[in-house]
Amino acid sequence: MNMLTQVLPLVLMFAVFYFLLIRPQQKRQKAVATMQSSLQKGDRIVTIGGLHGVIDSISDTTVVIKAGDGSHLTFERNAIREVATK
Repeated sequence: MNMLTQVLPLVLMFAVFYFLLIRPQQKRQKAVATMQSSLQKGDRIVTIGGLHGVIDSISDTTVVIKAGDGSHLTFERNAIREVATK
């Protein structure tokens, strides 16, 4: 019984950390990876730095973004934060 009272708080603390910190972070990472793998030409996106633009071309690792004044900028695919709603 004494061993159970010593181990139980550690197990409970690990369970709380898992459900409050680890699991939500894993879900966010999975959602971002899914979003980045489903990018297509013509999507309106926002980069991590806050640049808004439209995807002009896309490859396995890079994305060429057409900005508002017609300039084309090349970014790493993982620099895309979100696909903007239309």
